[in-house]
Amino acid sequence: MFNLLKRFFLFILILNFNSFLVGDQNNYGLEILKKTDKNMSGYGDSQSRLVMQLINAKGEITERSMRSKLLEVEDYGDKSLFVFESPRAIKGTALLSYAHKVEPDDQWLYMPGLKRVKRIISKNKSGPFLGSEFSVEDLSFQEIEKFSYKYLRDEQYNNQDCFVVERVPLDPYSGYTKQLVWVDKTNYLIQKVELFDRKAFHLKSQFFRDYKRYLSSFWRPGEIEMINHQNGKSTILLIEEQSFQNGLTDNDFTQNSLKRSK
Repeated sequence: MFNLLKRFFLFILILNFNSFLVGDQNNYGLEILKKTDKNMSGYGDSQSRLVMQLINAKGEITERSMRSKLLEVEDYGDKSLFVFESPRAIKGTALLSYAHKVEPDDQWLYMPGLKRVKRIISKNKSGPFLGSEFSVEDLSFQEIEKFSYKYLRDEQYNNQDCFVVERVPLDPYSGYTKQLVWVDKTNYLIQKVELFDRKAFHLKSQFFRDYKRYLSSFWRPGEIEMINHQNGKSTILLIEEQSFQNGLTDNDFTQNSLKRSK
C-alpha cells in the first residue's frame, strides 16, 4: 500500500513538473516574439517601392512593380495599402488591409478592370495572391495576439545563433496549422519561417534578408522570399526604396483611396 501511494504521488509530481515545463516553454516563446515585434515597431508610417519577382519551376522570372503604404496604429492594429504599377494587365490592382490584434483582419481588393472594391472574407485568404506564392494571409500583419507560442530549441541558421519558436494561428480559417520561426539571438529579427498547411505538410518557407536599421530605432528587411515546396515555384519581394514618418493618416487608407491609387 505504501509503495502504491508513493508511486501515485511520484506520478502527480512528474505530471505537474511537465506542465510547468510546457508553460515555461510557451512563455519563453512568446517573450522572444514580443522582442521581435518591438524591434519592428515605432516607424509611424512608411512608403515603399517594391519589385515582385515570380519564379516558376523552370527558373523563369516574371517581374511586377508595386508600391506600398503602411500606417502604425497603436493598441489596435496597423493599416497597409499595396498597389501594383506594372505590368499593364494588373496595373492599379490594390490590396487594403486593416489589422486587428485578435479578430481577423479586414481586407479589400480593388480590381480596376471591374471598377469595384471586393471585400476578402476570412475563409478565402489562404490561396495564392495574384499568382504569387504569397497568400493574402501572408501579406497580413502578423500580430502577436493571433498566435500561441512554444519555444522549441536553439539552433544555428545561416551562421547565426537562433531561437526556434513554434507559433500556431488561432484563426480557425488560417491556411496553416503551425509555423516554425527562426529568430536570431543578436537583434531578435525573424530570419526564416517554415509554414505547414492544413494537412500538416511543410508547404512553404519564407526567408528574410538584408536587414537594415532605420532612424536608430526599427528594422526592415530588404528582401523577402517565399518558396513553395509543393509546386517548385517561388516569389521574391525586393524593397528598393523606403521612407518613414511621411505624415500619412487614416484618410490615406480608405476604400475610396483604393480607387484613387491607380
